[in-house]
Amino acid sequence: MKYKVLTLFPQIIDAYFSNSIMARAIKRGLVEYNSINIRDYATDRHKTCDDAPYGGGAGMLMLAEPLGLALEASGVYKKGNQNSDSNDPKPHVIYLSPSGKPFCQESARELSGKAELILICGRYEGIDQRIIDSYVDEEISVGDYVLSSGEAAALVLIDATYRLVEQVITPQSLEEESFNKGLLEYPQYTRPEIYDTLRVPEVLLSGHHENIRRWRLEKQVEKTLSLRPDLIRQGLEKGLFDAETLRIIAEKQNSTEE
Repeated sequence: MKYKVLTLFPQIIDAYFSNSIMARAIKRGLVEYNSINIRDYATDRHKTCDDAPYGGGAGMLMLAEPLGLALEASGVYKKGNQNSDSNDPKPHVIYLSPSGKPFCQESARELSGKAELILICGRYEGIDQRIIDSYVDEEISVGDYVLSSGEAAALVLIDATYRLVEQVITPQSLEEESFNKGLLEYPQYTRPEIYDTLRVPEVLLSGHHENIRRWRLEKQVEKTLSLRPDLIRQGLEKGLFDAETLRIIAEKQNSTEE
């Protein structure tokens, strides 16, 4: 998986890629990245990358020219101008924007299968629409809120996708996570057995694998019903749940109605 991040603040991106699991994934050759400073493509001596928007309004807008040059230097062609001589897959260009479509775990899975993602980090009031029209494949929002930093949004998307790349994280860990199979993750405990009078549930100390599996499933259903009932509704509509899970959902719903 390759990431290219177009940004006015590459140091933010570089710090993320040089730490923790991501650093190990890069060392193992599972992930590649390049942070591209948009200012390097500004054409005036002040390296200007923003200007006032046409039509008036508060704030500044990122200029089209340096951003377009940065994209083309990254191997991105204008729509309809893909180099027909190239056998390489076309990079998928994403602009992180509050106006984009919502990002979710399903989106992360889909994007993790792309060979290369090019992420545009906006600043100020955003970027010139002509860049979106000419180069961008997809606008994505990481949530219904506004950030001052497109870098923060890009790192959310990167973190959610790279960990799904094969061999970065063990498959079992991914299978037991929240949103897998339509449920949130069950509660987790580690040493000591007693913390501030609170004990680890006895079933987790029993060594009885079937009882532990069933307890965890019940807790997943219970937690999802409490915190994200919308996920239960979606799971029912999509037929994500097996017979055992459906039975537990019915039992938990009936107990709350009594």
